[in-house]
Amino acid sequence: MLRSTGLGATKTTDFCESKHRDFTPAALGSGQSFAASCINGGNADFSDIRKIGLDDIIGEERVGNFANQLVAGIRILDLKIDSSLVQNLIANQFPDLCSLPVMPIKKQGHDNRTFRLGDELTVRLPSHPLYADAVQKEAIALEALNGQLSVEIPKIFGLGKPSKEYQLPWSIRHWLAGETLEDTQVCDKSSLARSFGEVLVELQSVPADIFLSAGKHSFYRGCHPSVYSDEVIESLRRMGDPTKKKQCLEIWQRGMMSAWSNAPVWFHGDLAVGNVLMKGETISALIDFGTCGVGDPACDLTIAWTYFDAMTRQHFREAAKVDDNTWSRAKAWALWKALVSINGLSGPDTEGVQARALGEIINDDC
Repeated sequence: MLRSTGLGATKTTDFCESKHRDFTPAALGSGQSFAASCINGGNADFSDIRKIGLDDIIGEERVGNFANQLVAGIRILDLKIDSSLVQNLIANQFPDLCSLPVMPIKKQGHDNRTFRLGDELTVRLPSHPLYADAVQKEAIALEALNGQLSVEIPKIFGLGKPSKEYQLPWSIRHWLAGETLEDTQVCDKSSLARSFGEVLVELQSVPADIFLSAGKHSFYRGCHPSVYSDEVIESLRRMGDPTKKKQCLEIWQRGMMSAWSNAPVWFHGDLAVGNVLMKGETISALIDFGTCGVGDPACDLTIAWTYFDAMTRQHFREAAKVDDNTWSRAKAWALWKALVSINGLSGPDTEGVQARALGEIINDDC
């Protein structure tokens, strides 16, 4: 049973909501509007993407940083999130838990700040207003997915409401033991790849007609990757290596040639190595469903290039039962993330993860 302090229900929206951005070549200045950023029913025409050329990308600068557009018009709160704040929130809204010690976890994520609350609970607070809507949405998702997968997922203990001291919703969850895949040395990556693919098939098989369709709440994960075409174009414009630029453009174009035409399915939205928990060499849990939803599952396959190598990537693809078109869109999603990180349109690639992923993407013939 979910404990709540009064947050309202989340409104269900249409597939990819109303996010229709001018897609290339309009974004490149050809004057043609190609509003196919999020596919509704898989009926959009992608033929105009063939008109993109390297000359268009090298030309006039057109910065389309979607993250900056999302921030526009939102009052940025000065969110000082520390143990003292968490203790005050617990005391005011969950007084029966106020005797439990509060301790920040060592490795924090970008979207949320997480604190241990005693031995069995955690407190999770959005780091920015952009991520606030995910609190209620994720609670609904986790309730719907509870017991549906062979691995664990977080369980919500209770939902906290906005207050004067912290003006966003927040949540208390049950603690899940395990090390992240990022911090785990895996010897048998082929077995892991197969297990990972099988978990994705399980996720996509959960009945999906009761939940939010992909859109703004998922940062357009589950929509068509062309939603971020402006950022890809700007990233390619900034690249100095003409050979690599041509290779990336060809990969991006292939990803634009198809759309998900099946019924929308569940996707996680952020299957990074930090959101997969391990016990030994076995996947024990998936965490952080803040960008999940229902739509095109291609966005969940990017770990094929950010973590697996050529051989294990093939095992992953086979276990996940991925067709050629979905694989091409997945590669486009991975390409977008690598390009914006490397070319300064997103957070810096300080550890070289996305640079390595770009090499895997370019050299992949899977």
